[in-house]
Amino acid sequence: MTTPYWLSGGFRPFFLLGALAMAGSVLAWIPVYLGGLEIPTALSGRDWHVHTMLFGGVMAIIAGFSLTAVSNWTGRSPVAGRELLILVLLWLAGRMAVSTSALLGADAAMVVDLAFPISLVAVLAREVVAARNYRNLRVVAVVAALGLADVAFHLEARLVGAADYSLRAAVALVLVLVLLIGGRIVPAFTRNWLAARKVTELPAAFSRLDMASMVVCGLGLAAWTTFPEARGTAVLLGFGGVLAAIRIGRWKGLATRSEPLLLVLHIGFATIPLGFIAVAVSIVAPALIDPVAAVHLWTVGTFGAMTLAVMTRASRGHSGRPLVAGRLEVAIFALVLVGSAARVVVPYVGGWMTHGLACAGLAWAMAYLLFAAGYGRMLLLPARQT
Repeated sequence: MTTPYWLSGGFRPFFLLGALAMAGSVLAWIPVYLGGLEIPTALSGRDWHVHTMLFGGVMAIIAGFSLTAVSNWTGRSPVAGRELLILVLLWLAGRMAVSTSALLGADAAMVVDLAFPISLVAVLAREVVAARNYRNLRVVAVVAALGLADVAFHLEARLVGAADYSLRAAVALVLVLVLLIGGRIVPAFTRNWLAARKVTELPAAFSRLDMASMVVCGLGLAAWTTFPEARGTAVLLGFGGVLAAIRIGRWKGLATRSEPLLLVLHIGFATIPLGFIAVAVSIVAPALIDPVAAVHLWTVGTFGAMTLAVMTRASRGHSGRPLVAGRLEVAIFALVLVGSAARVVVPYVGGWMTHGLACAGLAWAMAYLLFAAGYGRMLLLPARQT
């Protein structure tokens, strides 16, 4: 039986579903926050919003990227067809279960929700081990840890009333993935692009500085997850932010300013050190930098810019389109960056905060909806024959 086009690669269904989940997590959260909508979930409104974004949208995008990349890592055939369909259905079931958990029951919803990350990790591990590509088991391990954070999220929300430690753990793990994978692809894509244009000054090769940055950032995130208000955590985060800033400064990002498809990767990665430093300052001087706004540098800035940058680039590349941004891509990147910046500054606008949150959320969500509208046909249907 012929495999449907939209099931020919993991990025096709999961990028589209991830984009819709990211937009939905914010578009539904705004009326929930304002008291105009009630979702039949056992989670609090904030926890539903966070869970839908991290374990729904971000996890779907991670699935789309990793299921596609694992074929390149291993040289094996892509995960496609019936197996991919099962993963898609498990993801959809998880989203429905969490959003109706007040009716379904918290325990049943947790079991249904966890079926997807467990299955995803099993598939990725099978592919990597079968090809003896053990180097990329660390990526699989981080995805597995994110699944464990999902378990902890459900349990903490039910036992304590709010998911805090598990929320920070999930944010930290996604950041580790961005540091790990983004640290590979951003300088590599930049090097290839500059070399094709005969530019001699190329991004620095991976060195001890990069490794030191990764280690310190990882330690800082671990400390922030467990001791979010400790001065020692602030020191680690601040040091990690400085090292990460030095690291990205060696990647020749300004040289890519004529190509938004590449520049946005540098901008998105640059929000990581900004977030590290902002969170560090918010620990020691919360009156100077709002702690929630500081974390949003990561959750809307880093996650927003990096996911959309990767989705647009991968979708175009794997669909045979040129790796060049047009007006659609520029609009997508502009909306996500404007929405991210607005969400970070709204705590400082006084009485306009509610309006600011709504405007920031709408701009950010529109970036994902524009991606879904502009890339939906490319992802789901073969190119028209001329």
